[in-house]
Amino acid sequence: MVDATLNLLQHAAMLVTRTNLTDLAYFLAIARHLNFRRAGLELGVSASAVSHALKNFEARAGVRLINRTNRSVTLTSAGKTLEQSVSGSFADIGSALENLDQLRANPGGKIRINAVVDAVTLVLGPVLAELARRHPGIEVDLVSSNRIVDVVGEGFDAGVRYGGTVPEDMIAQRLSADLRWVVAASPGYLDERGTPTHPDELKHHRCLGVRLGDDSIYRWEFEGPDGDFDVPIKSAMTADDSRSTLAMALNGAGLTFGLEALFAEHVADGRLRLVLTDWATMGPGFYLYYSGRRQVPAGLRAMLTIAAQLKPLG
Repeated sequence: MVDATLNLLQHAAMLVTRTNLTDLAYFLAIARHLNFRRAGLELGVSASAVSHALKNFEARAGVRLINRTNRSVTLTSAGKTLEQSVSGSFADIGSALENLDQLRANPGGKIRINAVVDAVTLVLGPVLAELARRHPGIEVDLVSSNRIVDVVGEGFDAGVRYGGTVPEDMIAQRLSADLRWVVAASPGYLDERGTPTHPDELKHHRCLGVRLGDDSIYRWEFEGPDGDFDVPIKSAMTADDSRSTLAMALNGAGLTFGLEALFAEHVADGRLRLVLTDWATMGPGFYLYYSGRRQVPAGLRAMLTIAAQLKPLG
């Protein structure tokens, strides 16, 4: 009986080796995303490496698992059967390894974060610096963009956005207090063109616009006696993010609209002045969000702990 059991265990170990766990991991990433580039982003390899691994796996298995065309990637019936059979087991393995990581004195691993540009400057900069000091084993891949992306579909562990733009099906945790939005310009520009006292006067000024992901220009938002309202501006110059318009405003190009916290140091040293402050409005703070259907990486948990301790923006 003992010999039979030993033989069975040895045979099972050989099957696992022949199956090639790495190829299975690649296959499951493709099955999740149905996109070789996104699967590669999750795995940290190129799309061609993913494709090559799949071809080798299919050759060894002797069956096609993925249908590939120039327009789509779909699972074959064999691929669907394999995905259903092994995905639960791999999820259990991932959870077990993640639980082990929680027991380490210094968690490790890699986390991928997609964040709106201003959040990187104002919140993630100090938080990630402290994360690096406390947990040098954690690797961070940060992509900053004002374009709204599907963080799960594009292989990110989490996203950081303004509260009002977080997808409803995500778990969200606040990273900052609510934020004040203001208009600013250099003293030189205001001396040359005058200081606006009402948002209606913006049409007579050079305004620096921010282009959104849908190519529209962001409408400047204000709060008056009758409540919140926004103003469409005719942009003298446009850019993809507030760092660019800030750089132009510092050099006298025109009025810029953005977070008061982003302008604070330049206001303090006299390089910028705030205008229309009586009309300034408050908006939702920054939130970190992630899918509740995945195990939260140890690195992400550590980052959230540090953010709660530091409170860069309150």
